[in-house]
Amino acid sequence: MDQLSRSAGTVRPGGRTARVRAAVLEAAQDELVERGFHGLTMDQVAAKAGVGKTTVYRRWGSTPGLVADLMNELANQSQPHADTGGIEGDLRANALAVLAAITDGRLGATFQAVIAAATCDEQAAEALRAFYLRRIEEWAKAVHLAVERGELPPGTDGGEVIRAVSAPLYYRLVVTREPVTPQDAERSVARTLAAARAGAFVVPDP
Repeated sequence: MDQLSRSAGTVRPGGRTARVRAAVLEAAQDELVERGFHGLTMDQVAAKAGVGKTTVYRRWGSTPGLVADLMNELANQSQPHADTGGIEGDLRANALAVLAAITDGRLGATFQAVIAAATCDEQAAEALRAFYLRRIEEWAKAVHLAVERGELPPGTDGGEVIRAVSAPLYYRLVVTREPVTPQDAERSVARTLAAARAGAFVVPDP
């Protein structure tokens, strides 16, 4: 994960259809933050967005469909991976961006709602998985660049490095429900980087 807009309701070029989608996704995010996944209803989203219920049901079909489109839009708004010129700076940028997102009042609540939904709804789980796979793939490019520069061993799995950076932060957020701090982010980067340099994330040749 990394930096992205606080809201999925950004209006992009494309006329009325784009404006309707932006309004509906912003309303869906509002409802997720306020009520959680199980309190999310199509009728309430339509009312808050100022859009006809028929339009919302026809386009998104169900609340999991809304959540899937919301997560797709959040992924689209995410920034490209950092390129500080060194892997330590890049991983620190990743960790601090994750920290900023999950501790943001709106984004953090959105992610927690979707994470909770993913435990009992397969469509929500797939939306969450697709979101994070896109972000992992994007940030793995920074690791691949580090391998090319000789900073990390050949064969280092970029995706696994990125997962290792953010995993302790999400564990505190979701499992132990502890505060997540900049110090936690720095420690995660230091440990991941030490392991990566030692070859812990190298994928053996078949």
